[in-house]
Amino acid sequence: MNEFDSPNHHILSSAVGWLELGNPAEAALELSHLPREVWEHPDVLEVRWLMHAQDNQWTLGLEVAQLLVENSPGRASGWLHRAYALRRVPGGGLEKAWDALLPAAALFPQDAIIPYNLSCYACQMLRLDDARDWLRRSIESGSKGSIRQMALRDDDLEVLWPEIQGW
Repeated sequence: MNEFDSPNHHILSSAVGWLELGNPAEAALELSHLPREVWEHPDVLEVRWLMHAQDNQWTLGLEVAQLLVENSPGRASGWLHRAYALRRVPGGGLEKAWDALLPAAALFPQDAIIPYNLSCYACQMLRLDDARDWLRRSIESGSKGSIRQMALRDDDLEVLWPEIQGW
């Protein structure tokens, strides 16, 4: 699909602005002004996913994330969004999120957030050796200080906090 024309880009930017203000209902209203032929554009799918996530509409968010993975498999965010939603949908859970995100680690070896999330999932499943391994990979891919600080604030990794403090 071609880049957005100026009016469509403006509508999308307005929707993002509403999301930044914590108002997904207004973001949805903005998106309703977009022509239907751009609703599956990757940038629109990103905003639609954020809107559903902010509204805790995980089933809808999963549908949008799946479209993003299918339409733009080269975007790491689609893989992350899909796993994040899978963790939260009825009938989903940690194992399904893990299974959905694991292939993305090979597709995006430089992305620090994919191994970080895998570490969180592993930790919550009490697979602590896997959690440590994935967190180390995340630190190697990203900024050690910022990943470490993020991990020390993340409740998913709380059981590893004493170890992480020594890293």
